[in-house]
Amino acid sequence: MSFLAKFKGDGAPLPAKPTFKAVGLAWLGGFLAIASVAGLTNLFSVALVVGSFGATCVLVFGYPDVPFSQPRHVVFGHLISSVVGLVFLSVFGPHWWAVALAVATAIALMMVTGTVHPPAGSNPVIVFLVQPAWSFVLFPTLVGALLLLAVALVYNNATRSARYPKYW
Repeated sequence: MSFLAKFKGDGAPLPAKPTFKAVGLAWLGGFLAIASVAGLTNLFSVALVVGSFGATCVLVFGYPDVPFSQPRHVVFGHLISSVVGLVFLSVFGPHWWAVALAVATAIALMMVTGTVHPPAGSNPVIVFLVQPAWSFVLFPTLVGALLLLAVALVYNNATRSARYPKYW
């Protein structure tokens, strides 16, 4: 098979569309999670929101049974990626190649630790754009991820017959 022929894909059928109920429940879950985190940010005047949390909501409320949506992936994926971003920013400075190394390293570390969470792959990019202090690891990364997870645990178990999480 030639390289260009691979671009045609395998011809697999498209995945089934979610039910209207599943879409509505995912919408409400995402709203409640981000509203909780953003509301607490406003109330306590401490940053608890990071851009990648929106994508985390897509997974934990839209596809809560997949591995990327499980608690260890959500928390440790975000944590690892933010720490890696801060380390690379501190050591190498805000260079294009340093952010590329940071993202690549975050991917590798999430894979090695079994905590891959795709939204967290954007955390090093966010770190390089914002250039925050080391407190970014605690606020918003860890505390925000734990708050999203708390909402996901309550909401997913209240609205679905299946258990969330599948594993810790």
